[in-house]
This record gives sequence, structure tokens and C-alpha cells, in this order.
Amino acid sequence: MFVHPQFDPVAIHIGSFGLHWYGLMYLLGFVCFLLMGRWRIRRGNPAGWRTEEMDDLLFYGVLGVILGGRLGYVLFYKPAFYLANPLDILKVWEGGMAFHGGFLGVLVAMYLFGRKTQRSFLQVTDFIAPLVPLGLAAGRMGNFINGELWGRVTDATKPWAMVFPQAHDGLPRHPSQLYQFALEGVLLFLILWIYSKRPRQTGQVSALFLIGYGAFRFIAEFAREPDDYLGLLAMNLSMGQLLSLPMIIAGVAMFVWASKRKLQSELA
Repeated sequence: MFVHPQFDPVAIHIGSFGLHWYGLMYLLGFVCFLLMGRWRIRRGNPAGWRTEEMDDLLFYGVLGVILGGRLGYVLFYKPAFYLANPLDILKVWEGGMAFHGGFLGVLVAMYLFGRKTQRSFLQVTDFIAPLVPLGLAAGRMGNFINGELWGRVTDATKPWAMVFPQAHDGLPRHPSQLYQFALEGVLLFLILWIYSKRPRQTGQVSALFLIGYGAFRFIAEFAREPDDYLGLLAMNLSMGQLLSLPMIIAGVAMFVWASKRKLQSELA
């Protein structure tokens, strides 16, 4: 059994200014998105994109992640608190970002980017889907460094069990941030990166992202401690699981729809 190392949340101290690990992980995710997107474009996968477009795409994506992530956290997780303390919505530096909100924000941003560049919504999302998971991995590593979003209590004899002092109970827990890092980040990246190497019918890569993220998040939530102000909800599931189920259903429906379009085009 391990004890969380209690990293200093500030990665770099410059006088009175401090660069936090969480912000640094977001920056790392955005840099990976930019560099890998340019790498794909230079290799013509997919065709018709210009490397110069990545700067605009990143700008739209950053706005979608930050605005959507924050508003999603406010609406999905602590609406009563922020209704009573509306100015606290602006205190992003205190933490509080929701993936599902950030996901919706990115979808809106990609729709606007598609209109600007005269591409369909699914053409844009198919391009960015393989670029997203490593950013998610960076975010989960930021959660682990901060010692937040820890896992549920587990058997102390398990070699990977970890005590998180921030939980204030001294109980051994799952390091669920690392599970999510491995599943939603690394494994999902490998699946999407390999799958998207070959030309696919429009919508299939996006659908696979929805299925993969939703399924991996649903699984990882069994080891993650539910938010104390929510607990377990309907069917004894967490909020993260309830929000992931529609992603899985939508992903399966989209994949079937895209595959039928391919079959119909081949028969025409």
C-alpha cells in the first residue's frame, strides 16, 4: 500500500507567481493536440487540411473546453451552490471542470469552426477525435498530482492501494485517476490513432470516440469515489456514469448509421 506523495500543486515558482501543475497539464494537452494535428495533416490524413488551420482549430477548442467544462461543472455537479454564489463561477483557478460539459463545449466550437471552414461537423470531429485522448490523459495526471478525485475504498492488501491524505480518513483507496489516465487517455488514444490511419466513412471515428470514452469512463467510475455532494444516483450509478451512458448509445447509433451509409454507397 502506498501513500500519495503530496506533490506541491505549484509546479514552478517565480516570485509571487506560481504555475500550477493542473494548468501545466492543460497546456501540455493543448500542445499535444496542436503538434499531433499538424503531424497528421502533413501526412495527408485526412486530405484537404492545411497546417495553418490548426492554430484556429486550437483556439476554438480551448474556448470550448474551458467555457463548456466550467459551465458543465456548475450545472451538472453543484448548481445550488453556484446559484447562491454566482461570482464563484468565475473562480476557475480554484478547480471545478467537468469533462461532459467540456465535451459539449467542444462540439459547439467544432460546429462553428466547420461553418467557418466550410466543412461538415462530422468531418471536423473525425479529425480531432484521435487528438483528444492524450489531452484527457494529461488532465487525469493533473488530478493525481493534486491528490483530487481519488478512488473508492479498497482492500489494503492490494499492492496498488493508496492513502490520499486529502480524504481525511486514512483509508486505502483506488488511485482511480491513474485508471482513467490509462483507459480514457492512453488506451483510447491507441485505439483511435490506429483506427483512423485508414480512410473511414464520415462519422465512424467520431462514433468510436463516443463509444470508447463512454465505456472506459463508465468502467473507471466503479473505482472512483462519487462526489460527496451527489453520492450514487439512479440505479446506484454515479453522475459520471449516467452522463456516459448517452455517449455510448449515441456512439453505437452513429457507427451503425455511418456503416449503413458506406454500404449504401457501395451498392449504388
